[in-house]
Order: sequence, then structure tokens, then C-alpha cells
Amino acid sequence: MTQQFAERATSVAPTGARNADLRDLVHLLEEQNSRKLDVIAQSSALHLRDGKVHIEGVESVLTESGVTNVDGIYRPTAVADEGIADKLRIPLAYLRRMRAENVPLLDENVNAWLRQEPERKFMVRAFRGDRGPGLPPVEGVARALLSDSYKLMDNFDMLMAALDGVRQSGHPTHVTGCDLTDRRMYVRVESEAVAVQARTLLRGYRSPFDGRSGDELPMISAGFVITNSEVGSGAYTITPRVVVQVCRNGLTETKDVMRAVHLGGKQDEGVVSWSGQTQRKTLELITSKTADAVRTFLSREYVEAKVRQVEAAAGKTLEEPTKAIEHVAKSLSIGTEVRDVILSHFVRGGQMTAGGVMQAITSTAQILTDADQAAALEALALPALTAAAAHG
Repeated sequence: MTQQFAERATSVAPTGARNADLRDLVHLLEEQNSRKLDVIAQSSALHLRDGKVHIEGVESVLTESGVTNVDGIYRPTAVADEGIADKLRIPLAYLRRMRAENVPLLDENVNAWLRQEPERKFMVRAFRGDRGPGLPPVEGVARALLSDSYKLMDNFDMLMAALDGVRQSGHPTHVTGCDLTDRRMYVRVESEAVAVQARTLLRGYRSPFDGRSGDELPMISAGFVITNSEVGSGAYTITPRVVVQVCRNGLTETKDVMRAVHLGGKQDEGVVSWSGQTQRKTLELITSKTADAVRTFLSREYVEAKVRQVEAAAGKTLEEPTKAIEHVAKSLSIGTEVRDVILSHFVRGGQMTAGGVMQAITSTAQILTDADQAAALEALALPALTAAAAHG
């Protein structure tokens, strides 16, 4: 399986993976956990200098792993910039322009709004930089600026609880790929033991990757994708996802998603550390919900019903495929570059139908290097099918 890792800086844990296997994802999450720092700080303890977040005046905390120093310099990610813009009500486009063109103006704007409410509290999620013995502090990474009532549901804990729920469901499954970005974790799970024939849906279709025929392998497997965000970019979710075996295209059904939101109570200032009892109850609920979701999504009846729902629209012949794809891209706000790849996959797929558009979108999603973009595109496959069938 191909694998890509992105490292923010040599002093912090790597923060990204694309199409990793489960073992590598777990290793990466464990590495991140050793560098995590979550702190509740007042506005008066925060300021920007040279575009970087400075935390000053927050007391160090003694934990099981030793003294946790909070004060330091943290380089914000794009997600953190979005949080700053949202919490301080600075237009995001303007903030991005200042970061690109005038960092001193960015500092001035953000600091002015922080001084406006000096006692207002935020949660800062960060990665610590390495601080070797006798060495000066190294800058870390500011991952997010969140509400002080944000409930921590970390990727590693959520993943372990979810996999326990999968095990308790009793269904034979395997993890087919994992992604980790600054925004979200994605874990794709499949059960080839639960597969149905979809001859009508795959008639005349060819894999754009190797030319294999859907007529020869007309099978669709049951599955789902687990997602979680540690930085306020969405709830913990389990979304049903069927997989076309001939090309590995994944089709997510977002209408049936199971979710658990990150919402808690106000917290005191300082380093955030949830009690063992609170964490245990949250994770037990995740395990239970996951087991229930898996029993529903990994059933032959569920997959067959979803296949029947899309067959009629998928069979609609497109008289002018190029115009239909342009219409779909415009209506779903798909960019020109991705639209052109979709058109190429559509031609190679050989289905001159609305279903062919759906397949082209899901196959294009497989090759995108940006995992967030890929997941968003895959989620558009069914709306694209409806739009293409209506356009004709």
C-alpha cells in the first residue's frame, strides 16, 4: 500500500499520513500523544509575534510524566488560523491575506482583539517542540484555538474504542487504509464477507486503473469509514461505505452517518487533563455505538437496499457527457483541475451514464494526495449521480 507522511518540523511529531496501514497509523498517533499539550488560557496570556502564537504566564503543571511547561512559541497551522479567525471574528480571507502579505498587520489585528477581552478563555491544542537538557525551548505547533468547553476526544482513544466495538459486533473486517491530516483521522474498514452482486450498476464499467471489467467482477462489499477530529473540524462519525471490488471505488452514504459531538462543560485554566472516569464513560459509549452501527451497515440487506436505490438513476444515458460533467462540477463546486481528472476517469470507465459520473468521482478521490479533499469528493458521489441524471 502506498504511504505518504508529512512532518511539520524536525522538532515535532509528524502530523500526516495518506493511505497508511493500521499499524503505521497507531504508531503515528502514539508519537503525537507524547507531544500533545492542551491548555486553557486567558486572552491576556496569548499574543501573536511574527505570526506565531506566544503563550506567556500560564503556570507549569506537575503530571505523571513530569513538569509540563506551557509557556512557549507555537507555529499555527491553517486549522489554527481558522480558529483564530472564528473566535475573534476576523474574516478568514482577510486573515489569510495578512499572513501571506503583511505579518506585522496580522499581529496587530489579532493582538488588538485579544486585548479587547483579556479574561476570555480559550483552549489551545498544540504539539510541544523538543526541549533537550540545557537547551533553549524549540517552537512547537499550534494545532487549534477552540472554545474552553471543547470536549477532548483524541484520535488514538477513539480508534481503540471503535475497533473494540467492531470486534464486539462479531463481523469479519479488515482496515483497508488510513489517513491523518491536520483536521481529521480517517480509517476505512471493509468486510468482503458481506458482498452483493451489482450487475446492473456495473454493466459496461471498466476500472480506470487497470481496465478490469465490472461485468466480470460485479461485486460490491460492505464497509464504513471512521472519522474523528481533534481540532474542532467535525464530530466522531461512522459513515457507511460500500466498495466496488473491481476498482476499489468507495461510495459513502452520508445520510446514514452515526456521530458523537465534542461538547463539554467550561473548564478551569491550565493544562487540560480529563479524569479517568470521564474518559472511560465516553469511550464506552463510542464502543457501544460503533458496535450497533457496524451491525447495521455490515448487513447484506443494507448493501442491497443501497444498490437498488442508485440503480435507476445510474442507468440514465448521458447525451452530452462533457456538458453533464461540467454541470455537476459547477453545481457541486468542484474545481476545474479535479473536474478534468473526473472527465478523464469517466472516459476510461466506459459507462456513458450518470452512474459513470459517480464512478469517475469515486475513482478520482482515490488518487488525490490531500486526504480531506479526497473524503469530501467521495461524499459528493451520490449528489453527483442525482445531478448528472437530472441533467441528462
